[in-house]
Amino acid sequence: MSKIWFITGTSRGFGREWAEAALERGDSVAATARSTDSLTALVDTYGDRILPLALDVTDRAAVFAAVRQAQERFGRLDVVINNAGYGQFGMVEELSEAEVRDQLETNLFGAVWVTQAALPYLRAQGSGHIIQVSSIGGISAFPTVGAYHASKWALEGLSQALSQEVAGFGVKVTLIEPGGFSTDWGGSSAKHATAIPAYDGVREQAANRPSRAGTPGDPTATRGPILTIVDSDDPPLRAFFGEAPLGIAKADYESRLASWEKWQPVAVEAHGGKD
Repeated sequence: MSKIWFITGTSRGFGREWAEAALERGDSVAATARSTDSLTALVDTYGDRILPLALDVTDRAAVFAAVRQAQERFGRLDVVINNAGYGQFGMVEELSEAEVRDQLETNLFGAVWVTQAALPYLRAQGSGHIIQVSSIGGISAFPTVGAYHASKWALEGLSQALSQEVAGFGVKVTLIEPGGFSTDWGGSSAKHATAIPAYDGVREQAANRPSRAGTPGDPTATRGPILTIVDSDDPPLRAFFGEAPLGIAKADYESRLASWEKWQPVAVEAHGGKD
């Protein structure tokens, strides 16, 4: 049976690739973007199997209306993908209040609103799969993108809790954690805080440090993997996309475990017990 998808952020990048992958195999897609002009080519090619929706995911009422429109148009929702987001660059001290809030409003709260809007329909039909687009930056962290990390780490925790809350309703949750890909994430869609000169040395160090992410991946190559995950009867809670994330995660978690072990006597002392 063909699937019905609801995907945010389909104007480019992963959202566009995955919308095209679904449509090419005969599925139907409710595709959102800030402007539906970017979706004209898909409408011309796939006709009634695509529902283009103009949507700013930070507008909770508009999100609920868009999800309802998709449900009414197609009769059900099988795959809900929270892909809309962007990268906010800047040292933590450099970030304005508006920049931090805007980053969280889009990357975190936008995903929360879509999830909340879709869940009543998924629970009622006893099935569905929520895909949260996180990042290797959702489990590790690097200088200059602290606000972005904050949004993705929050999405990770929320989604792990969500997966346990909705499992009994037949609803699955998967966090996709890509490494570096040749998308526009660091390009025109990114935002940059006003630099504080005191951090110029830190910025230069970060720019000159060899990338742990390796060569950027090809977004088109993710089409097959996303279809494999949504078609699985037992999809993972977390899945890396790209070659580099596993190595980054292993190094990061080995370091954390070593530190926790080293400081365990202090943890026990804080409990009031003995090691």
